[in-house]
Amino acid sequence: MGLKFTVESMTAFLDEVFPQVDGMFGIDRLEEGLVVMRLFAHERHLRPGGTVSGPAMFALADVAAYVATMAPIGPQALAVTTHCSIDFMRKPAAGCDVLAEARVLKQGRALCVIDVLLHSEGDPAPVAHASLTYSIPPAR
Repeated sequence: MGLKFTVESMTAFLDEVFPQVDGMFGIDRLEEGLVVMRLFAHERHLRPGGTVSGPAMFALADVAAYVATMAPIGPQALAVTTHCSIDFMRKPAAGCDVLAEARVLKQGRALCVIDVLLHSEGDPAPVAHASLTYSIPPAR
């Protein structure tokens, strides 16, 4: 199928359609069927105890799934999350970015199913696991 975005063009697209999260995430890898993204852990993402909060990890999983959905189909800003289930397994390491590895399990014309594992940078043990489905708007 091939990718319609590079890391640079995807970053520019995200900045355009989601300016509210500018500078919050970075794309480490963008391949067919796989996206690796990071949450740049800032103080605003921390919960008591100094680790990244659940809502911040949820946002990372959702954005990584969005990027994985968009990469092969091109800019469809109105694709939306129709399902998300997330399990938090352990707290992330304090002071570390959180990485998300998003794998496309099935990409269809109308839906994309993505599996996301999150872990602290430098530690491969998962801190959370998410399963997401994105709805892709029909081509006009």
